[in-house]
Amino acid sequence: MEYVVVPLVALAASALTLFSGFGLGTILMPAFALFFPVDVAVALTAVVHLLNNLFKLALLGRQAHGPVVLRFGVPALLAAFAGAWLLVSLAHVQPLASYELAGRQCQISPVKLVLAFVIGIFAILEVLPAFSRWSVDRKFLPLGGLISGFLGGLSGHQGALRSAFLLRCGLQKEAFIASGVVIACLVDFARLGVYGATFAWADLEQNAALLLAAIIAAFLGAFGGAKLMKKVTLRFVQLLVSAMLVVISLALGAGLI
Repeated sequence: MEYVVVPLVALAASALTLFSGFGLGTILMPAFALFFPVDVAVALTAVVHLLNNLFKLALLGRQAHGPVVLRFGVPALLAAFAGAWLLVSLAHVQPLASYELAGRQCQISPVKLVLAFVIGIFAILEVLPAFSRWSVDRKFLPLGGLISGFLGGLSGHQGALRSAFLLRCGLQKEAFIASGVVIACLVDFARLGVYGATFAWADLEQNAALLLAAIIAAFLGAFGGAKLMKKVTLRFVQLLVSAMLVVISLALGAGLI
């Protein structure tokens, strides 16, 4: 079953996140977590996420706006280390409660609650008209990088704030998306440096076939998304992805994932 669910989620999430700015890992990690322990799920997701972003970088990177990437991306890179460190620290805290549902053991833990809160809040904010119109003056780009990078390291959910800060930069849609991809790659490298010490690399080797299937599916999603870039409205994608993320956050907080 995992060879059907995980690649399909990777395909859809990769195409959708190219437009919406939501992190691929935010959607893909719960799919992995349905079949693997959380630490293995994080490791598998992180590898797919980085390689997928590098693929997007190859497709769109030349259209990125250099000054914006530097002013926003460098602070995001540094803050991502702190966010990732907090996530790793929370992952080692014992569960707060556990219960059994349909023969399955479910655990409510601090790391799941924090991730559920962050994902849920930003998924809801994304669809609010006031938030969709909210933008921040470009002079605050470094501050936006710090906040977005920290949340990227913590939950992988950096797109909403990043978009709010980049919208006032006067970028064309292609440059806007490409700059976001470059910044996402910087955050990925930073958080992987922190996550690396906790990854179960043996589990990665044992699940190499599933990992490869997810990577290929994510690449196809990114390629298809790039082809549809001029035909899909950002608002439609934001609504669709936000609805999915609200469901994911509720399930995560309840210990179902």
